Amino acid sequence: MSEPRSLRLAGDRLAALAWGDDQAPTWLALHGWLDNAASFSRLAPRLVDALGIRVVAIDFAGHGLSRHRRGDYALWDYCHDLLDACDHLGLARVPLLAHSMGAGVACLTAAALPERVETLVLLDGLGALTTEAGEAPAQLRKGLLADRRPLSSAPRYPDRETAVAARVAGGATPIDAETARPLVSRNLEALPDGHVQLRTDARLLRPSLVRFSPEQVGAMLAAVRSPVLLLEGEAGILGERVRARQARAAVARLTRRVLPGGHHLHLEPSAVAGVAEAIVAWHNS
Repeated sequence: MSEPRSLRLAGDRLAALAWGDDQAPTWLALHGWLDNAASFSRLAPRLVDALGIRVVAIDFAGHGLSRHRRGDYALWDYCHDLLDACDHLGLARVPLLAHSMGAGVACLTAAALPERVETLVLLDGLGALTTEAGEAPAQLRKGLLADRRPLSSAPRYPDRETAVAARVAGGATPIDAETARPLVSRNLEALPDGHVQLRTDARLLRPSLVRFSPEQVGAMLAAVRSPVLLLEGEAGILGERVRARQARAAVARLTRRVLPGGHHLHLEPSAVAGVAEAIVAWHNS
């Protein structure tokens, strides 16, 4: 399988990994919260070989090797990362391959700027986290108070494997060491004393000041006109939860597949082949 090339995009603001020939049709890949471009390190080479495409996976601001943002990290701010990457690469209209939070960013962009999005392949993510309108003051309070507290120092570890173990033990969703290793490796920087430290912006852990309401997210999903392939893990975060069913029902051109695997099914060594096969079959149908 092909090795990725490192890219710098958008005036050096964003880092990225690219697989495939520069002249091939390009898919842009968007990772999840606290992850990075290495999220696609096992899936992208398979798609490149099977579909003859190029996959460019960006690190969102504050993640991986991209610069930290001066302002907030609201979900819609990441739409600018997507658009800046497309503009840099000369992509007027692009297929999006997106996981979790990245799937939310992809959905918002497809709803607001349908002329920029050709197709959506969403990996265990659809829409966005929401706050009921009546809970908005409490959400704002939580965010404001968190913003005013001093930031904690970035976690440091004696070596990479200890950092991987910490991700496995403390991840927001279950993940095993082999799946986590590419993500953690890209997020680490070496320190002069031989330790390693996380690169990710500590502010990413702060709660959002404002979230969309369920009705707003429903309207966004209803506005998506691109063909959508949603691949969910059997042990993923969507399933038959009420909000997930409502989100799926709102999308006009949705194809849903539930596959073996968890939330990071596209990176799990035992699940990635099935994910690639499902994408190729849908794309060629």
